[in-house]
Amino acid sequence: MPWRGVLVATALPFTSPDLSIDHDGYAAHVRWLADNGCHGVVPNGSLGEYQTLTAEERAAVVRTAVAAAPAGFAVIPGVSAYGADEARRWTEQAGEAGCPAVMLLPPTAYRADDAAVLAHYREAARPGLPIIAYNNPHDTRVDLTPTLLRQLHDEGLVVAVKEFSGDVRRAYTIAELAPGLDILAGADDVALELLTAGAVGWIGGYQNAVPASCLRLYQAAVAGDLTTALPLYRALHPLLRWDSRTEFVQAIKLSMDVAGRPGGPTRQPRQPLPPAVAANIREITGTLLAAGHR
Repeated sequence: MPWRGVLVATALPFTSPDLSIDHDGYAAHVRWLADNGCHGVVPNGSLGEYQTLTAEERAAVVRTAVAAAPAGFAVIPGVSAYGADEARRWTEQAGEAGCPAVMLLPPTAYRADDAAVLAHYREAARPGLPIIAYNNPHDTRVDLTPTLLRQLHDEGLVVAVKEFSGDVRRAYTIAELAPGLDILAGADDVALELLTAGAVGWIGGYQNAVPASCLRLYQAAVAGDLTTALPLYRALHPLLRWDSRTEFVQAIKLSMDVAGRPGGPTRQPRQPLPPAVAANIREITGTLLAAGHR
């Protein structure tokens, strides 16, 4: 089950000034995440700015990640798209590249009803790869409720859900309605709550900057070792909470820069952070690094 464990929703480095993809830098980053104990990467997610990539770029990112990944290190790309046909094609491309599973939002073009969501996942499931549903009602305006997730799971369309609603009570309801569906923590700032509620994985963003500390948090949480997990979570939380804010891509990339990782600029329409906000993130990241977080 390659979707279990600590999976990194990877940021994508761009070269200046043309903002082309730095494939060498991205490959090195994938290897570095593996060296730091993470279990896999999720390219072409929101943090990877997939909406700004051309079709050729998006496919190339997956190939780069697969080529860089060591044995046993999962590459589970995001295959989200406006329509089901495009999502199916990205799923097919992931399978051709050797990926063991994919992650998929519901339709992103409009507020789809349950029937449209089911049809969307049925089409994307046709190539046969396991699908992680991605519940992000804040951005998609479509809520994969526990009842709808049960329908998706009962049909064999999804194997897990990246839960990003922010409502940690969902973990208990999902476990009751669809006990065979794996729950993955999807928002860094509620990761501990979801992991102690039974989540078996964590797809996060701040592992890009401090993967070893995030891995220690995950291991302590799933082991029920709150004596270790809670103070670690409290220390990291001033950074982790940025994962649920609109500027999360810029914030995480800036923390990566401070940590010596290939963060760099974002593509439009995202803009640089205001100076005061950037200074705050630099300060928090520097304090954590000075305290030994890596």
